[in-house]
Amino acid sequence: MRFRVAVSLAALALMVIVVQSIVMFRLLDRKEEEFIDQQLSEQIEHSMALWQKSPDAAFPNTPSMWLYRIGKGEAGHGVPPFLARLPVGNHETYLGSKEYHVAVREDDNARYILAYDVEDHESRLDSLIAVNLIAAVGLALFTLLAGYLVAGRLTRQLESLASRLDASESQLLVEPGMSDELLAVASTLERYRLRQATAIERERAFAANLSHELRTPLTGIRTDAELMAGLPALPTLAQRRAQRIIASVDRITRLSSSLLLLAREGTPVVKEKVALRALLESLWQELTAEQTPAPPLVLAVPEALAVQADPALLALVLRNLLDNALRYSGTGPVHCQIADTRLVVRDSGPGFTEADLSRVFDRFYVGERGMHGLGLALVRHACESSGWQVTAANAAEGGGELTVDFGPACLLLN
Repeated sequence: MRFRVAVSLAALALMVIVVQSIVMFRLLDRKEEEFIDQQLSEQIEHSMALWQKSPDAAFPNTPSMWLYRIGKGEAGHGVPPFLARLPVGNHETYLGSKEYHVAVREDDNARYILAYDVEDHESRLDSLIAVNLIAAVGLALFTLLAGYLVAGRLTRQLESLASRLDASESQLLVEPGMSDELLAVASTLERYRLRQATAIERERAFAANLSHELRTPLTGIRTDAELMAGLPALPTLAQRRAQRIIASVDRITRLSSSLLLLAREGTPVVKEKVALRALLESLWQELTAEQTPAPPLVLAVPEALAVQADPALLALVLRNLLDNALRYSGTGPVHCQIADTRLVVRDSGPGFTEADLSRVFDRFYVGERGMHGLGLALVRHACESSGWQVTAANAAEGGGELTVDFGPACLLLN
């Protein structure tokens, strides 16, 4: 903004100087023309009067003026044709690129022609134009520099406000000595930030309370389903339904835990070295426990590879990545491989559409592959909280792939 303000001031100053110079040049040129015409008229009248007494003294004493006299009945030899054709009066004429002012008069005996070469006048005018242009450019550059410095002083408080807005939510935006305009902006931002913080805190409290309230009835349902499934006389169909109830309760429990994690911003609580391959295998067995036969998991992850992370957040990220891949692979394999510090999870499905790629991490986004729910939104949230990067793409081998770059957190076990 500082540079735009400075450029605007410089452009305004340059425009004012140019307009002023044009007006001044036109006025000066017109005055010069009037002065030249007056000088020519006086000189030719003086020369005509002297001719009657002393012809030799009638010629002007300047190298830029020429006097011609054509007597009555004479052909006017030696007079340039472009001058001889001019009628009585004052004229401006050109010979090539040179401009001449010409005065033509007559008396009873002859015609008098006085020509004046205005080259010196044009040279002075050109020099004045050059000086004004140089001065205009210099003044515009000075205005640009001065405007940049002045705008910097004026916007310093605005930059300070922006830095405080980014630095901390607890830091006050209103400061003593602010200008009225900036004070109005800071006060409005302060009120908006307070409303936003209140709304976020209310949403977190609701999600946390909901998650806690769900745990008690879910625990009771799961216990009853386990007892029911353990009855020896229970029919096979009823046992399957009991196992399905247990799986559904576990899924709801994980969802409520995810909601609680979002409510608490999902920040890492404790970090330790977690063996990546073992965690992937454990989560895969958990996700495919009810599937017979279980889809294959193709692992290209070294046994000694670990991630320095919060175990709960890492498990949440990997579980959702595997669950997403399992959902779109059907009975096909799910591939997990390590490339440098990046874990790539690839499914056997049709891949992402272009619209899906830009929104797969949005909460409850519904694309051509169906509803994404909270899973991948949680993945992105947990990755951002842990300092990791997650991306989605279509694999060259086919299918969609999700990549988590652990960065320096990816290391080898001792």
